[in-house]
Amino acid sequence: MSGLRPAAVSGLFYPSSAPELRSVVRRCLEEGEPSPSPGGSGLRALIAPHAGYAYSGPIAGSSFRQLGAGAAPVETVILLGPSHRMVLDGLALPDADAFETPLGRVRVATELCDGLLELPQVSVNEAAHAREHSLEVELPFLQEALGEFDLVPLVVGSALPESVAGVLDRLWSGPEVLVVISSDLSHYLGYDRAAEADRQTADRILERRADLSTEHACGAIPINGLLLAAERRGLSGRLLDLR
Repeated sequence: MSGLRPAAVSGLFYPSSAPELRSVVRRCLEEGEPSPSPGGSGLRALIAPHAGYAYSGPIAGSSFRQLGAGAAPVETVILLGPSHRMVLDGLALPDADAFETPLGRVRVATELCDGLLELPQVSVNEAAHAREHSLEVELPFLQEALGEFDLVPLVVGSALPESVAGVLDRLWSGPEVLVVISSDLSHYLGYDRAAEADRQTADRILERRADLSTEHACGAIPINGLLLAAERRGLSGRLLDLR
């Protein structure tokens, strides 16, 4: 892998000015819901939204606030998000060794990514990453919360939960490895119906039911894989924020 994946939705989903972007992200983190455990104790994975910051920034702040003081140091982030712009089979890596945002560059963990190519469900697909926002919008929050880290970026298309869990099993070792799933919940529903539907979806996630459909969440496929992998590890979830 070589090259740079430039920011594609800067100025659309989030501010293109580094000072403004940093200010927005910091405000979202400061105003986010505090951790239910001191210092994010035992944190191994997060589910965070990927709409424009004007819509989902506060909820993202509640997620990434868990990485603040007292949390275990994170060296590698496995970031999975759904494919919005093209039909895709399996999971796609980029042909890049860094992702760029207005806050700087994030290193791609190229050796780890190369190892994933041994799995039949993983391939390199530059087009899948070129305009995809689901991964990109999480990066400024990770940059502000973590500083330096290595990234394994995966756009997820059509795949069984076992296929996604198999990828996580290759990399998800100790607390120095964080899994982040990028997903919004329901779309196009009226407010009352959306609130009811999203509450039910959140309950299914907390019950580790790896049977979500894309009607429940656009990131249902990577969420299902996470839930399967989490169940194998005896991990349970907590609801941080839901709006």
